[in-house]
Amino acid sequence: MRHLFRQLFSIYSSPPVMKPLIAVVGATGTGKSKLAVDLASRFNGEIINGDAMQMYRGLPIITNQIPPEERNGIPHHLLSCVEIEEEPWWIGRFKQDSLRLIDEIHAKGKLPILVGGTHYYTQAVLFNDQLVDADQNSSDDDPVFRDDNGDRDSSTKWPILDATPEVVLQKLKEVDPVMAARWHPNDARKIRRSLEIYFQTGRPASEVYAEQQRLKQADMARNSLSLGVGRLRYPTMIFWVHSEKGILNARLEKRVDSMVDQGLMEEARRMFDFAREKKAQGDPVDHTRGVWISIGYKELAPYFEALHKGSMTKLELEALKRACVGSVKSATRQYAVSQIKWIRNKLWKAIADASATDRLYLLDSTNVEAWKEAITQPSEELVRALLNDESTPDPKSLSELARTVLGAKEAQPERDPTALLQCITCNVCKKTMQGREQWDIHINGNAHKRALTSAAKKAARDAYLRKRQDSRTSDVRPDINTEAPIRGDTG
Repeated sequence: MRHLFRQLFSIYSSPPVMKPLIAVVGATGTGKSKLAVDLASRFNGEIINGDAMQMYRGLPIITNQIPPEERNGIPHHLLSCVEIEEEPWWIGRFKQDSLRLIDEIHAKGKLPILVGGTHYYTQAVLFNDQLVDADQNSSDDDPVFRDDNGDRDSSTKWPILDATPEVVLQKLKEVDPVMAARWHPNDARKIRRSLEIYFQTGRPASEVYAEQQRLKQADMARNSLSLGVGRLRYPTMIFWVHSEKGILNARLEKRVDSMVDQGLMEEARRMFDFAREKKAQGDPVDHTRGVWISIGYKELAPYFEALHKGSMTKLELEALKRACVGSVKSATRQYAVSQIKWIRNKLWKAIADASATDRLYLLDSTNVEAWKEAITQPSEELVRALLNDESTPDPKSLSELARTVLGAKEAQPERDPTALLQCITCNVCKKTMQGREQWDIHINGNAHKRALTSAAKKAARDAYLRKRQDSRTSDVRPDINTEAPIRGDTG
């Protein structure tokens, strides 16, 4: 009995085994992959890819996969593991496989490092049982409802989901006017998703989101720690690799040029030929899903189409090629902006809800020449503190960029989580804005002010013309008792 008591005492008095996780997020071109390899090399880690496009095999340039020679022998999981013709992985499958890999890496006594730019994938892994977010940027990432066959099954069960956006929106207005008023008429994916949730659950999406939010708020009020909904699954440190916009844009321009030199055109041409072959077989690829939406293929497709038709001169083809490469650069810049926006809004909110903003560290990669001082040294010190369960510094203290960006987020007033955005239409500009913030930006913008001035001038001009017309009408009003003279009469 005494021996059994000692065993039980040993079990319950021993500190729990730490199962840490490192996450590396940031816009494309900021150096996420390099930081992940650096940390894995230093702390006996393995890397899990969190970029949806980099999961595809045979397209290392278009999908920006880290070259094997730069991986330093570190195992990379979920990288180059999906064939081009395979169905894309929905978020549920990615989360399931990532959690399995994290457990396997922990079991080997190693450090898992999750890195990637598909941040809603990453976010689903970081937080425990994330709830439906009524403001998701993608219709494919609702962890509560989405499964691997979601799109196909939904379209079969409810054909209206594949109707025109106007028809889908009209149906949504009938069953869920609250959500219909929330979405911009051009947000076809979000409109479709809201109606799909109604069909799947039998309840308006607005009610589902409100209930989920109430559960989340109740959970936070109970202050349940790691087991709580929305809480971090593991002792986690998140590194946000960030660069100033102007420097990053110039870097992205050069990177696209480098990708062209390394074989971007050849990869895109193979994709184009594959798509043509599938179409000829009566089994066309879906260009709205999977690797077909990757930056590089769709922008270069017009060039390959012109090559195939053979209707352009050599000079015309060269001009089209330059224009298409320019489109790749533009799309890459826009993608970087959207990634940063996700981190600033979605990821930050999730971290704040988990009371874990002290675990998000912004690392300034603006000056790549200062990588060791700005990235390597602080990241290693922070990981060491996490592994040793030591106190960590204020995230704003790492750099001026960190102080500016994170300080602004901390100072930003918290939005009421129960308040849904509403669309507001400007009758002057004939534009629809989503939410009060966008509306305020619009009405204070130069375009709206010019439209107001133009409308005022037009109204004044119309009023003047009406007044002038009325005056002329009264002056020439005919006398019914006077005959008009007959032309040529001299009498």
